[in-house]
Amino acid sequence: MQTHTITDTSINEIERIIKKQKEYFLEGKTLSYAFRLQQLKLLKQVIKAHEQEILAALKSDLNKSDFEGYATEVGFTYEELNHAISHLKSWMRPKRVWTPLTQFWSVSKIYPKPYGVSLIISPWNYPFQLLFAPLIGAISAGCTAVLKSSELAPATSSISKKIIDKYFQPDYIALVEGGIETSQALLQQKWDMIFFTGSTQVGKIVMQSAAKHLTPTVLELGGKSPCIVDETAHLEFAARRIVWGKLVNAGQTCVAPDYLFVHETIKDALVQKIIENIKKSYGEDASKSPDYPRIINEKHFIRLTKYLNDGNIIYGGKTNIETRYFEPTLLDNVNPESPVMQEEIFGPILPILTYKNLKQAIDFINARPKPLALYLFTNSSENEQKILNYTDSGGGCINDCLVHLAPQDLPFGGVGESGMGHYHGKSSFDAFSHPRGILKKTNLFDVPIRYAPYLNKLKLLKYFMK
Repeated sequence: MQTHTITDTSINEIERIIKKQKEYFLEGKTLSYAFRLQQLKLLKQVIKAHEQEILAALKSDLNKSDFEGYATEVGFTYEELNHAISHLKSWMRPKRVWTPLTQFWSVSKIYPKPYGVSLIISPWNYPFQLLFAPLIGAISAGCTAVLKSSELAPATSSISKKIIDKYFQPDYIALVEGGIETSQALLQQKWDMIFFTGSTQVGKIVMQSAAKHLTPTVLELGGKSPCIVDETAHLEFAARRIVWGKLVNAGQTCVAPDYLFVHETIKDALVQKIIENIKKSYGEDASKSPDYPRIINEKHFIRLTKYLNDGNIIYGGKTNIETRYFEPTLLDNVNPESPVMQEEIFGPILPILTYKNLKQAIDFINARPKPLALYLFTNSSENEQKILNYTDSGGGCINDCLVHLAPQDLPFGGVGESGMGHYHGKSSFDAFSHPRGILKKTNLFDVPIRYAPYLNKLKLLKYFMK
């Protein structure tokens, strides 16, 4: 694939696009079921037409194998599209709700209304999926959209722009490229809705910008997602699933297990099985594996290498800055106050902590910002309930990692510093929709009790509102 140079989009061009999209939206062109369905089917069709180019771009940016690129990006997007296409009509249908007796002979309904012109800012780690999955929500809800792709994944940004420019009117959907200056210019504008995926630090900047116009915002952020393995866990399955969850995309996943919390009696056995499964998956030398991705750029590579000083390396630790190869690495004897335990790792380093009783793990997790995901490996229903009842996270899994993103009917999102709002499936439709409550009253008659004068009406009122 040719090298793609990202250039900043001018503020004048951004303002022109927003103006045109506002006009397009107010004309009502996005409102019908037929139009939205047509656009969803078109998006699926054009992704299929450019599937190999997309996979090649992901290989270029992150060294993703075709299997991983399809499973975590392209195939994931197909599933979101198929779900939206199948359920769009029911999502759009006004929902009738209960009306109190005081409003006798009225009908109350919730009408899902599109917010309008939306901004979608995507990150570099899943540069295709995290750009197009929110777009599916915008299309389904009847919004127009301006997409900002990540300049750190230039090949994927290039093919994404090719798809959008070729098949969609810019008055409806437009993709702008650029770096920080473009992002800043976008955030200066007034939007009807903003959807951002990225770091907590940048999420705060996005929210500050949105607050100036009281713009509804979905923030899909990150954090340090803990992975607890108790003494009852199935160690072989736990090790295999933890290795997969941690090393997909070389750990550059917002919901990757960020650190292990292992019961002290099984630590050695679990570590041994984790090492065995790393070798099974990527061989004795992961640098030679066609399935092992690379770190996105030199800046993040250098950031990760500094974490290697925060504990004892019991496996891995080899690096090559020229190829951005970073070996799967296990860290032991980690100080909870060290940098690797304070910042989201976003790479193939796994610190290992131990606990004696589950309350220690719960207290440790609750003393820190709420994570985007939490994972528990256990065969104890009692321990499962303790974790579910006494900790909080955006989502998570019992006896697996990452796969809570797969069911379209499970909302995905963060809580606290790991984000706000949800998407996937109908939650994506809801994210870009305003639930407009409307009550329709009959004109056949009018109940006079609510009108002044109120003399001798209180008793009757209490009867209806008791």
